[in-house]
Amino acid sequence: MTRKILVVDDEIHIRMLLEQTLEELEGEYGVEILTAGDGLEGMNILARERPQVVFLDIMMPKMNGYEVCRRVKDDPDLAGVKIVLLTAKGQEADRKHGLEAGAHMYLTKPFDPDKVLHIAKDLLQL
Repeated sequence: MTRKILVVDDEIHIRMLLEQTLEELEGEYGVEILTAGDGLEGMNILARERPQVVFLDIMMPKMNGYEVCRRVKDDPDLAGVKIVLLTAKGQEADRKHGLEAGAHMYLTKPFDPDKVLHIAKDLLQL
């Protein structure tokens, strides 16, 4: 089974930075990197591709990250998906809200690319 990571962020430069950060896993471990520009597109990819890990922005058009988390949490077919929220919202209340919605982890922007890579490897058990 191919391991997959989905990056969902409406900011193209953030998506590109995450793709570049994670591309090392493509060559070394055969991990497939998928991307989406909003929460609705992200949910469609989640349902179709079943990635193991999702790096997810909170503030996005069409469907925000909290709603994506709740839908993933409520879908038994997506029970094993690990969601890492990436957001500029760094308040403790925001973090708590994200974890309650079903996120596995919560990282604030700007993020350390090395930390993102380490988290991805850990969550994929590489």
